[in-house]
Amino acid sequence: MKLKKNDSVKVLVGKDKGKSGRILKIDHESQRAVVQGVNMVKKTMKKRSQQDQGGIKEIEAPIHVSNLAFLLKSGQTTRIGYKFDEQGAKVRFAKKTGEVI
Repeated sequence: MKLKKNDSVKVLVGKDKGKSGRILKIDHESQRAVVQGVNMVKKTMKKRSQQDQGGIKEIEAPIHVSNLAFLLKSGQTTRIGYKFDEQGAKVRFAKKTGEVI
């Protein structure tokens, strides 16, 4: 999987199309990512202690990585590739601009 935690991404399809955020968590097995502020769903939470508030909370639900695009600092979306640099280390690069991520 080419996307990683803390990458900035933009949603390409779905109810949150056009929104962007930072990846909080990635599940490699199911190829899904939790993006900050995107795909919000309401979940009922049980009261766990005296201080804890139960009720309905809004949390981010996972979204499939095929529906996300990496976001460059300039605001453009791009695909990600891998290449080896001069030292022989494997690095990610933006296919649109060629810059190393």
